Amino acid sequence: MNGLRRARAAAQLLHRPRAAGVAEVVGRLLAVQAQDLRAARLALRARTTGLAAADVDGALTQERSVVVAWLMRGTLHMVGRDDYPWLLALTAPTRLAANRRRLGQEGVAPDAAQHAVKVVERALADGPLTRPALAERIAAAGIRSEGQATVHILMLAALRGIAVLGPVRDDGSHAFALTRDWLGAPPRQLDRDAALAELARRYLTGHGPATPADLATWSGLPLRDARAALQAIASELERRDDDRVDRRARDPAPDAIPARLLPAFDPYLLGWKDRTFAVPAAHARRVHPGGGMLRATATVDGRAVGTWSAAGGEVALDLFARVARDARAALSADADEVARFVQAP
Repeated sequence: MNGLRRARAAAQLLHRPRAAGVAEVVGRLLAVQAQDLRAARLALRARTTGLAAADVDGALTQERSVVVAWLMRGTLHMVGRDDYPWLLALTAPTRLAANRRRLGQEGVAPDAAQHAVKVVERALADGPLTRPALAERIAAAGIRSEGQATVHILMLAALRGIAVLGPVRDDGSHAFALTRDWLGAPPRQLDRDAALAELARRYLTGHGPATPADLATWSGLPLRDARAALQAIASELERRDDDRVDRRARDPAPDAIPARLLPAFDPYLLGWKDRTFAVPAAHARRVHPGGGMLRATATVDGRAVGTWSAAGGEVALDLFARVARDARAALSADADEVARFVQAP
C-alpha cells in the first residue's frame, strides 16, 4: 500500500519537483474539480512553487489558457482550452438525460429549457455575465429561475458547448462567456476512439497506476468505455497488481512525499474509486463526511493525517494521526505558503 500511495502521489505532482505554470499543472492532471474556485486554486498551489491565486485567475481571464465547464461526473472542472472540446464531446452525452430530469424537478419543461438556452446565448453575445445576471435574463423571459433551475439551465448551455465559465471579475465572481467568442475556433476535434485513447493516456499520467473502475469513477463514463479507453493504449502500458495498469517508462516514485496541505475536493482524493490507499478507513468520515463533501486534508507521505481550515488567512490543523516533529514542521511551513498564496498580489 505504501508503494501504491507514493506512486499515485508522485503522479499527482505532490512532491513539486519544480515550478510549473497554471496550464502545465492543469494539463498534467487533465482536469481539476472546480465547483469551488478557491479550492481549485489551492489544488494547483499544492503542485508547484511560486504560484499565487492571482496567477490562476489570470490564466482564466487574460491568458484564457484554462477554462471551467461541466465535464467529468457532471461537475465543474478546470481544463486546458485545447482539452475542453474533446472532453466535452466525450462526457456531455452521459449527462444530458440527468440534466433534463433535474430541470423537470425544478419545474422547467423541455420547451422552456430550450428557450432558456437561447436566452443565455443571446445574453452572452454582448459579453460575459455572472450567474445572477443570467438568472435575471432568464426570469425576464418568463422562465423559472428560482431554486436550482438557473444552475441546471446554465449546465444545459454548457453541455451543448454554448457557454463556459471564463473570466474572474474583480469582485471574485466567476462569469460565463460564449464559448465561440471566449475560446475561438476549436482545434481539430478527435473522433470518439481517439478521444477515449487520449483520456486513458492523460488520466494515467496524473493518476496511475489505476484500474478501469478508477477511470470510470473519475470520468463519469460507463465502465465499458473506460475499458475500451485503456485497451486502446494497451501497447503503452505495463500491468501492475490487482488489475492496475500504468504508463511505461514512468520515473520511479521518490522514497517519501513531503507533507502537504490539500484543499477541499482535491484531485488526490477524487481520482480513484477507492481512497483507502490515502485515507485510513478509521478516519474516512473525518475527510469525507458525506453529502458530496470532501474536506481540506493534511497529508504526510501521501497519507491523510488530519483536516485543516483557514479562517482569516490563518491555517488551523485538526490532526487525527500521530505526526513526527519534522512532518509537523513541514505542515506548518506549508501553512505559511497557503497564506502567501492567498494574499500575494
